[in-house]
Amino acid sequence: MMTLTQELRIADAEARPVGARGWAALTVLMLPVLLVSVDNTVLSFALPSIALDLAPTSIQQLWIVDAYPLVLASLLVTMGTLGDRVGRRRMLLIGATGFAAVSAVAGFAPTAVLLIAGRALLGVFGAMLMPSTLSLIRSIFSDRDQRRLAIAIWAAMFSAGSALGPIVGGLLLERFAWGSVFLLAVPVLVPLLVLAPILVPESRDPCPGRIDAPSIVLSLATMVPIVYAIKELAVDGLASVAPVLFAVGAGFGVLFVRRQLRLEAPMLDMALFRRGTFTGAILVNLLSVVALVGFLYFVAQHLQLVVGLSPFESGLALVPGLVAMVVSGLVVVPIAKRVAPRIVVPSALAFSLLGYVLVAASTSSADLGLLVVAFVSLGVGVGMAETISNELILSSAPPSKAGAASAVSETAYELGAVLGTAILGGILAALYRTNLVLPAGLPTGAADAARETLAGAVAASHGLEPGLATALQDAAATAFDAGVGVAALMGAGLVVVAAVVAATTLGPSRDDGSSTR
Repeated sequence: MMTLTQELRIADAEARPVGARGWAALTVLMLPVLLVSVDNTVLSFALPSIALDLAPTSIQQLWIVDAYPLVLASLLVTMGTLGDRVGRRRMLLIGATGFAAVSAVAGFAPTAVLLIAGRALLGVFGAMLMPSTLSLIRSIFSDRDQRRLAIAIWAAMFSAGSALGPIVGGLLLERFAWGSVFLLAVPVLVPLLVLAPILVPESRDPCPGRIDAPSIVLSLATMVPIVYAIKELAVDGLASVAPVLFAVGAGFGVLFVRRQLRLEAPMLDMALFRRGTFTGAILVNLLSVVALVGFLYFVAQHLQLVVGLSPFESGLALVPGLVAMVVSGLVVVPIAKRVAPRIVVPSALAFSLLGYVLVAASTSSADLGLLVVAFVSLGVGVGMAETISNELILSSAPPSKAGAASAVSETAYELGAVLGTAILGGILAALYRTNLVLPAGLPTGAADAARETLAGAVAASHGLEPGLATALQDAAATAFDAGVGVAALMGAGLVVVAAVVAATTLGPSRDDGSSTR
């Protein structure tokens, strides 16, 4: 049986540049990437309309948001490895068909319960889409220079979708009902279903082995408690059931790893994690997303609740940073061909560090221009780091394991998104409550709402006389901005950790089987 290093050397020796057909296939693969990235941000804009129409309880409203990422993150590894076995293009087409069909139904859901069920099913089919796109890029672009550019385009499209989400959501909801944000999937995925069988070649592991049902069960038993624990931690802190859920997930994780080490054809080849470049790139990916999502968490609130911008205007204010993320991801491609990742990635993350320092060093984040510049700086660093880390993840795994490697990369992204809210958002919430000094004469109900969140304080101020309302809004904004300063320092710390990981793990090693070129 060949080692991973031997497989990589054979793959490098057989690498050939692709022509126009390969780039046309990449264009088709960008459709689901764009859709999933838009879907990540567009739902939050539809929530008020959904709440008015379906009247969900507070728990149901939470699950309308959480059902999709919980199922998605839990199934990524399973779907990625299944794609290696049954065919990555086939998995992509099944996922696209299911995602379009369920989106069409969810757009007309008559009750909150059915909408939650629809969101969960979207998570199932969404888990088939993203690992398939990245693993198909690995199989189509065997030449590393071309693959690096293709992955930069993939990452750029993901960032572009995140930028388009608030704008598209704002435009749709100004003219149509909330279901329109779900129906958006149909016109995006229908061209994929027509063109993918023509342009995208099928690929799979040539020696896949049988599908191991216990491994799938153990994978789900590991991921579901851990992802749910992170969400509970973000809401209720350590007083919640999060520690118990973490322990349960970790226990099943140990059993999953032990089973993979015993199997002749494991669901997830644990030898991948022995490669410093692979594991280091995964950690850089995770920490970069934590920093990005954490930044967006408090900036989005500040723009709407302190500055007073509409959701659409807030989305436009974030566009320069997201454009910077797209451009930097493309600009870094020729640089990465000449400079080692252990130098490029830490250098890129210095821009992200600068973004956080700009916010932390300010006495108040009230300056809109400062936030825009800070997000541009953060976007430059994340755009470069994500492009290089994703390329290293795929290059560190042989083509036969592309689905599994892609799934691990996507899982790191999803966990990073959840952790960004849980860590930086949790710190910010705690500091807000600590720093809040309520004005005298505030009614009990308004005081209770104000102590919960900044949004609660703004909502409570609307029912007060003008002078007291202004005093409450100023007090809440001051407390929030004080928390932002500390949260920004924590974010800067995470970026420093990511840079150290990159500097110490992303250099070439004897068993890498690849070069930095």
